[in-house]
Amino acid sequence: MQKKFITNLAFLLFLNLLIKPFWILGIDRAVQNTVGAESYGIYSALFNLSFLFNIILDVGITNYNNRNIAMHNHLLEKHLSGIIMLRLVLALAYTVISLSVAWILGYQGMQLGILLVMLINQALISFILYLRSNIAGLQLFKIDSMISVLDRAIMIIICSLLIWGHIAGDEFKIEWFVWAQTLAYVITAAITFFIVAKKAKLRKLQWNPTFFFIVLKHSYPFAILILLMTFYNRIDSVMIERLLPNGAEQAGIYAQSYRLLDASNMIAYLFSGLLLPMFSHMIKKKQPLQELAELSFSFIAIPAIALIAFCFYFSHDIMGLLYHAHVDASAAVFRIVMCCFLAISSVYIFGTMLTANGNLKYLNLIALSGMVLNIVLNLILIPRYFSLGAAYASMITQFASAGLQIILAHKVFNFKFQKLLALKYVIHISTTFYLFFALSNFESNWFIKGIIGCLISFLIALGLKIIRPFELIRLLKSEQQ
Repeated sequence: MQKKFITNLAFLLFLNLLIKPFWILGIDRAVQNTVGAESYGIYSALFNLSFLFNIILDVGITNYNNRNIAMHNHLLEKHLSGIIMLRLVLALAYTVISLSVAWILGYQGMQLGILLVMLINQALISFILYLRSNIAGLQLFKIDSMISVLDRAIMIIICSLLIWGHIAGDEFKIEWFVWAQTLAYVITAAITFFIVAKKAKLRKLQWNPTFFFIVLKHSYPFAILILLMTFYNRIDSVMIERLLPNGAEQAGIYAQSYRLLDASNMIAYLFSGLLLPMFSHMIKKKQPLQELAELSFSFIAIPAIALIAFCFYFSHDIMGLLYHAHVDASAAVFRIVMCCFLAISSVYIFGTMLTANGNLKYLNLIALSGMVLNIVLNLILIPRYFSLGAAYASMITQFASAGLQIILAHKVFNFKFQKLLALKYVIHISTTFYLFFALSNFESNWFIKGIIGCLISFLIALGLKIIRPFELIRLLKSEQQ
């Protein structure tokens, strides 16, 4: 199973590193620089608002389905038709509730129009993720990997023509950005549906309220978990935009600072997508999980530590390279939000493991605590420190939640606490941050210093034997898929 994880992860990372960084740093950044911080700030707030009730679209069906299909492949043909019909009903409910909340919050006119298109986009994304959960559950990871970048590849083509090709005129509008996403999601959803329908031998859609009830009964714990985590991950921008007199501008600054974390999270999320069906399969067969958990964590933690240190000490240079305005304010926020990446990465490993095992009750309690903590901290810190306050609130919440999940995973799976390994991580983090601090004081190109720092950080991990390449090579040669 470790070999399958490594080979599929390599393919998945290759495709995503080929496409998604250009989307985040090329297209998305270019849009913000073109339309300005205030206009993009409104877009960012509406985008995050569209996320708040996103769980209504899915009610935990995707995670439940991923785990279920991985354990029982034959259920795909039986469940696909009924779940598609259920999702259509949920999409309508999601749209009505989200628009109602937006109206209560004071959004109106063009803002509600943009939000409506965003809600359609969210419904399409959710449908694509559900279809992909069937593909992953069938262990067809290479097909899933290609679909994972298809929408972004299409959007890159469309937005490039709009921004630099000027095919619709010289003045780029934020609405075009939203509509381009809609077209890309429609194409991706159609292709993915064709693949899954063929695998499931789907003939027609069926309306079955009894089946809807059974699915909702099994999936609602997943829904509660995702809803709570969505609130403490996405409510920051909405609270900034609503709580401050210059909220749109501050939300734009926060979006600038958060963009690289979002890009990093896209890569970290790939681990979760691969690991959920693998952990589920291993749990069903009562196979030990600690080796795969430690291996996957080392793959994500070592690059994360180097990236965080790089962004912390060269934040101003990075923001200055990416944006034309609000560089100083963005750099201060950026230093803090990037620290969240290690905590978020940990959740993608240990939270996924607990999800695969069905420990939803405890995960929901942790997520509820995180949501309450995040909202309280935002209410206290945003009026005082603006977008920087939201960054501190996010960092505290993410590390608290990740710590609790790691402790819970060790207790549930009876993992042996590796004191030596923990010490090695402490040494690696300390030396990496000191290394980047020292490099930041040298007179040289900041990017070159950053690359040198990342390489040395990797060598330190090798020296400490956190990463063991020879053992990895042996595993790839000896283990059967």
